Amino acid sequence: MRYFLTIYVLVVVAVVSIAGFRGDKSRKTPIEIFPDMDRQPKLHPQSHNQFFEDGLASRKPVQGSVARESNFSSDTYSSGKDGENFVNAMPLEPSQKMLERGKQCYTIYCAPCHGAVGDGKGITTQYGMVAVANFHDKRLLDMPDGQIFHTIGYGKGLMLGYSAQISVEDRWAIVAYIRALQTARLGFPEDLSEADLKQFPGFKPQLSEEVESDEETSKFDPFDDDAGESDPFGSDSADDFGAFEEF
Repeated sequence: MRYFLTIYVLVVVAVVSIAGFRGDKSRKTPIEIFPDMDRQPKLHPQSHNQFFEDGLASRKPVQGSVARESNFSSDTYSSGKDGENFVNAMPLEPSQKMLERGKQCYTIYCAPCHGAVGDGKGITTQYGMVAVANFHDKRLLDMPDGQIFHTIGYGKGLMLGYSAQISVEDRWAIVAYIRALQTARLGFPEDLSEADLKQFPGFKPQLSEEVESDEETSKFDPFDDDAGESDPFGSDSADDFGAFEEF
């Protein structure tokens, strides 16, 4: 026991002599048992580094990265809003490439619920999903592009947001493709140019004037796929699901 106490006292004296008391200030370099975190390799700004081909230690931000201090989500392109209001028209010029990308993303993320043609009759409706938005409904036809963009990213009702899965650019591409589906469903042949019509030889279009003058067609509701059939929910019941309806 005497030897133990002697050794213990010597160890305490040695530790205090080398490390000092807790809270004491010293100009000496502290003892670093594991210096990995304190003395790790790093690149200094504006310095030379042979690891990169151009020899520069300072690198440009990774493509697609966003600075923490930036307000990227407040501009029209990233938010779909101009101030507090949704923009009526998308801030990008639609192109064939955009529509093809929009169709690809729509098929992956939207078609299971909204259907391939946007009529709200996707595969999920066969398994109990109700009140899925029909893009050919007048409410969605009149909905601003910015609001559709915002709903894709942040969701609404039963629909979850896809901001983590779908990039901003692809969200606008989906908006463009949805508008293309609406135009294809509700447009008239005279909306096409002569060059477009020549791609369909033998096609005899029915003009909008003929549609309006047709008594049967005038009673036809272009937003109701099952016109003439009973609606299992009814117009009042459909409104009851409004709180859960996507978009």
